[in-house]
Amino acid sequence: MFISHTVILDSEPLRFVPGDWNVTWAIVVACLIVLSLLLLSNVLRRSIPFLRKSLLPVSFIGGAIGLILKIIFQYSELALTSETLLTNGFTSVLQTLTYHALAIGFIALGLKTIDAKRVKSKEMGRDSFRAGLIIIGAYLIQGIVGIIITVLFSLFPGSTVSPFAGLLLPMGFGQGPGQAMNIGSIFEGQGGFLGGTNFGLTISTMGFASAAIGGVIYLNYAAKKGLVKRREDDAILLDGEERVEKKGEVPLSDSIDKLTLQVALIALTYLITFGVIFGIDKLSALLGEDNFLSKTIVPLLYGFNFIFATIFAMVIKKIIASLKKKNVIKREYVNNFLLERIAGFVFDVMIISSIMAIDIRNFFADWTIIVSLIALGLVGMIITFIYVKFTTNRAFKKYPQEGFVIFYGNLTGTASDGIALLREIDPHFKTPAADTLVYGSTVAIGLGFPVLLLTGYVYTNHELGLASTSLWVSIAIMIAYFLVINLIFISITGGFKKRPKAGLKR
Repeated sequence: MFISHTVILDSEPLRFVPGDWNVTWAIVVACLIVLSLLLLSNVLRRSIPFLRKSLLPVSFIGGAIGLILKIIFQYSELALTSETLLTNGFTSVLQTLTYHALAIGFIALGLKTIDAKRVKSKEMGRDSFRAGLIIIGAYLIQGIVGIIITVLFSLFPGSTVSPFAGLLLPMGFGQGPGQAMNIGSIFEGQGGFLGGTNFGLTISTMGFASAAIGGVIYLNYAAKKGLVKRREDDAILLDGEERVEKKGEVPLSDSIDKLTLQVALIALTYLITFGVIFGIDKLSALLGEDNFLSKTIVPLLYGFNFIFATIFAMVIKKIIASLKKKNVIKREYVNNFLLERIAGFVFDVMIISSIMAIDIRNFFADWTIIVSLIALGLVGMIITFIYVKFTTNRAFKKYPQEGFVIFYGNLTGTASDGIALLREIDPHFKTPAADTLVYGSTVAIGLGFPVLLLTGYVYTNHELGLASTSLWVSIAIMIAYFLVINLIFISITGGFKKRPKAGLKR
């Protein structure tokens, strides 16, 4: 997602007195609220039998409570030192937490060492390529169905729905609120789609609801059928789980704490990611204000920063492994256990923040397009469920249930939703599902680039309405590409063979 925030500070130093409200306290209070909601929701889940049996993630419960509180404060206009509490600046901070936590979590997973047997068997590369095909195939079918729906609604007399607005369905469902907001604002500013920004944000909100509600319903269904095993809340360690300290690793507490080392590696990776993207941003500025690089490429780099961060994490991991092989590094500095714990922490923060950042009032921003939004949400949820269920069952036969929930959550909400659903049945990431999503997303960058370019082309003749050649050319390209992607998928997976009857045995 792409979140842009500008903070202007004058020459006077920041004051850290609570009554002197500023961006520093906004960030601190937002973090305190998110973490407090996490504790509260954990108590509620363990205390209320219905919640305990529902498989509803703790972070989902905390986010829902936070969103309700936010709505109450919004409409009651309760304020804290002239700032409306939990709104305005707070929403911006929550969006920022979501944006950066996603990248940090994926870096942590990207730095993890992969089981040598899996690498040797080429299973990782195979699953990653299949995952990339699934992600792009889902984007394409969402885009095709979305544009068909908005083309139909644009035919109604007095309709304000732009025919190309349906391309926001994969932006909101497949890529999250940040990218939906970004592309929606482009459609509004350059494509003449009045209310495009709110349209995109509303679709992303419905996508999140599809991930949370549909995913939890499916988890309960799968648990009832015996396809998955419920997470035991009181379980601390699983058999065979990697220990924090083993031979060859740095001690838990030395001149530098082992956890500090993991955090530092993540920070270094994110700093390199930011430096590269920021450098490209500045380079594009030298080419002028209205060039392809600055208009299309740079927003995509910021919007998919978590994918590029994952790539740099893998590069750093390779460098560390190479230096260790050459005996330049004597000890094992990367620790999977601690990296998983860091990823779990930031994903919990991210999920609660992303739910609280939703502005529910966007649903009622424009009543003339509400029906088309409902149609996009319902049809998008159904078509995504069917497509992801079909493809993941055939792509990941050793972990079909884990593969389905993480990709369904990712392709309706965000990667955080997929991770949240996965953690309910695979809390310690014992299956390769999380790794597959991480590496598959990097594969999807190359495969999906043509799709992203269409977002800057589909509206070029918007003043012609349904006579726009760019609209129909875009639809034709997506249909053709969808067929190609799925022919490749079927050829490498035997896609029409009978699906597995059960999930991964534990």
